[in-house]
Amino acid sequence: MIHYFEGQLGHTFVIISFVTSMLAAYAFFRGRKQDAQWTSFGSKIFYVHSIAILGIIGTLFYLITNHYFEYHYVFSHSSKLLPVYYQISCFWEGQEGSFLLWMFWNAVLGIILINSNKFWKAPVMLVMSLTQVFLTSMILGVVIFDLKLGSSPFMLLREVIDAPIFKTNPNFIPEDGNGLNPLLQNYWMVIHPPTLFLGFATTVIPFAYCIGGLIIGKNKEWIRPALPWAQFSAMILGVGILMGAYWAYETLNFGGYWNWDPVENAIYIPWLVLVAAIHVMIAYKKSGSALKLSMILVVSSFILVLYATFLTRSGILGNSSVHSFTDLGLSGQLLIYLLVFLTLSIFFIIKRWKDVPSTKEETSTYSREFWIFMGSAILCLMAFQVLVYTSMPVYNKIAALLGFELSLAPPTDIYDAYSLPQMILSIFLAILSGTGQFFWWKKMDGKKLKSELTTPFIVSLIISGLVIVLAKITDPYYLILLVASVYSIVANSKIFIGVAKSNIKLSGGSIAHIGVALMLVGILFSSGYSTILSTNYTSMVWSTEFPEEVNRDNLLLFINEPRQMNEYSMIYRGVRKMTREEGYVNQNNLLPTIDPLKTVRITGDQKDTLTLINPENSYFEVEYHSEEGKQFTLYPRVQLNPNMGAVYSPDIRRNLSADMYTHVRTFPDPEQEPDWSDPQEISVQIGDQFFINDYVATLTRMEPISEIDGTPLSSNDVAVKAIIEVQGEYQNYIAEPVFVIRNREYVGRIDDQVHDLAFRISIQNIIPQDNSVALAFQTTQKDWIIMEAVKKPWINLLWIGTFLLVIGFIVAINRRYSEFVKMRDKGVEA
Repeated sequence: MIHYFEGQLGHTFVIISFVTSMLAAYAFFRGRKQDAQWTSFGSKIFYVHSIAILGIIGTLFYLITNHYFEYHYVFSHSSKLLPVYYQISCFWEGQEGSFLLWMFWNAVLGIILINSNKFWKAPVMLVMSLTQVFLTSMILGVVIFDLKLGSSPFMLLREVIDAPIFKTNPNFIPEDGNGLNPLLQNYWMVIHPPTLFLGFATTVIPFAYCIGGLIIGKNKEWIRPALPWAQFSAMILGVGILMGAYWAYETLNFGGYWNWDPVENAIYIPWLVLVAAIHVMIAYKKSGSALKLSMILVVSSFILVLYATFLTRSGILGNSSVHSFTDLGLSGQLLIYLLVFLTLSIFFIIKRWKDVPSTKEETSTYSREFWIFMGSAILCLMAFQVLVYTSMPVYNKIAALLGFELSLAPPTDIYDAYSLPQMILSIFLAILSGTGQFFWWKKMDGKKLKSELTTPFIVSLIISGLVIVLAKITDPYYLILLVASVYSIVANSKIFIGVAKSNIKLSGGSIAHIGVALMLVGILFSSGYSTILSTNYTSMVWSTEFPEEVNRDNLLLFINEPRQMNEYSMIYRGVRKMTREEGYVNQNNLLPTIDPLKTVRITGDQKDTLTLINPENSYFEVEYHSEEGKQFTLYPRVQLNPNMGAVYSPDIRRNLSADMYTHVRTFPDPEQEPDWSDPQEISVQIGDQFFINDYVATLTRMEPISEIDGTPLSSNDVAVKAIIEVQGEYQNYIAEPVFVIRNREYVGRIDDQVHDLAFRISIQNIIPQDNSVALAFQTTQKDWIIMEAVKKPWINLLWIGTFLLVIGFIVAINRRYSEFVKMRDKGVEA
């Protein structure tokens, strides 16, 4: 039965949210000049809008959790096997759900703004409501005069897919859905998208204060309330970006946390510009300079978020990104969204440009403003450098619209295109962040500057020299980056100690800068000085489909055969499944049941029913044994997805000084029947030893049995099984082939397979004359994997630096918000 009501209810909520967002925008426009009646009406309408958004979200969650696969969104992103926490991820896997997540955060932030500042309520909420108009239009899913407006998550499957089954059976409902993308089946995907979209949503607030201020003629007063929101936005967006990096590190198989993917770049760019805007805004608060630059950078950060949205959701990136969404026909709407806000911004900036105060004094190199502007310029240059390459598909599209072909391809050499230029600019950034802090807190001249910098400079050189010698750093760029980063840490530590003694609330900048410098050191070591432990020193090429570096850096491991890799001996133990009761268990000992989440484990004559966790995943057990006698086990995983094929994810052993990063490149196709050798027959008696596939085996006894696979034998049937003990590399195995005579006439043979030792054995005959048994066995290739093991030194400095960056932002936000509240409570609304 198709559940029509739920979909119609959800669509009704969508229409209500769209209409109320337009009404709220109109009401706040009318109330922009402190009209209390219109502003109050707009606030009430925005509350209704927010309730409608909650209705949309609740309805869609209801459809997903109840497995209503007649709806296209539910069918495309969910399945019955997914645990609840991954069903949550299903909500925002598709474009419609991610737009909903963005709308939700905008609504939450809008309600906070309505209740936090009476003076700025109408102009700021006017801009917030306009963003909601465009976002809700993205999920309308209506057609007006052959023009599609939005893509609704409440479309029925038959309305989207033109499949023959719907012509014969319009009410057909699939038994199950396609499920969640295997790469998104990670706990970080439960928290990363909400954080990232909160970051997206917060970028509109400083933008709204800026544009709202220009609308009502408060050309400079918007800075004070906008600054803490800009800092909050930069913190959340930065955390969201780094959560994505950590997800990539744990889930993807490229061996790192950042690959300069266009989608990664598209989010990184506005974050850099926003951080630059924050510094310029702070400079304006201190000296009254660079107000125009603050306006441009704040506006640019939000416009670049919209540009990132266009890049990732319009389909323009094509196959150049593993993260981008497929085009749902929304590219035109996204472009209009971008152009409307860009046009409005340019209009109001030009309109108020002459009225915006500016200073005509020449900035001295010994002023704090000079160093802030230099740092902001470096941040903007970093953003622009990435933007140029990331936008290549856009250049091609524009050229095609103009009637000629450009055919620019994304750079293949990522190091030269992105990593090297960003590294060089980061060196300057580290130096500026260390030096500029001294100008911020003290009036400087040449003599004072030399006095202040001498100690940090000497300490930095000593520490850097020791690290260079111990870590054997030889690359000139890495040498300079290390010295610059250590200098930034030491210089900002000195500032922190001095500032914290008087007022810890003033130390946010120095803490954040220390965090950034630590991140640079962590990136330097983990990316530049990773050690490949699985180097292939043989001349074998694992696959002609693999690039040269994959064949060079990956090693073949046969099951239970140790291989020495650098200081570790590694042993592949086989394929495992994850169970709730026993953790990882041997897949070869499991039998399927009617319930796909249940399995039966056979251990000798004992059977246990276990609950599978993520049954579609299989795990490769790899043991590491160090020369010091330490041992640990990693479980890189694979999911055989019907749509994506084999999807591999790594496993990581985390230590303070280094991570052990392990991932499997390929393994034998489980769907392919093994290539068995010709049977070899042998006659043995009880107690005899013999060889099977070079393993010592002993026929220990013969046992009569009364049932086979739970089915009792009849009185005319006779069955016996052989108990054969086989000595493996690390344990003994038991093979139990069965010999059956039915109705005293028909002979049946049930072989037994020992997967780890790559053989199967059967009883061919029982010879009572000489008390012997005729056995036959066949062998095949042992189970194997091709895997890569990488040691990533000091990667934890990256995550520790991230933590300090967040702490620094929190301290700074607390300070700026306290200042804003004090001024607001005094009646200074700006």
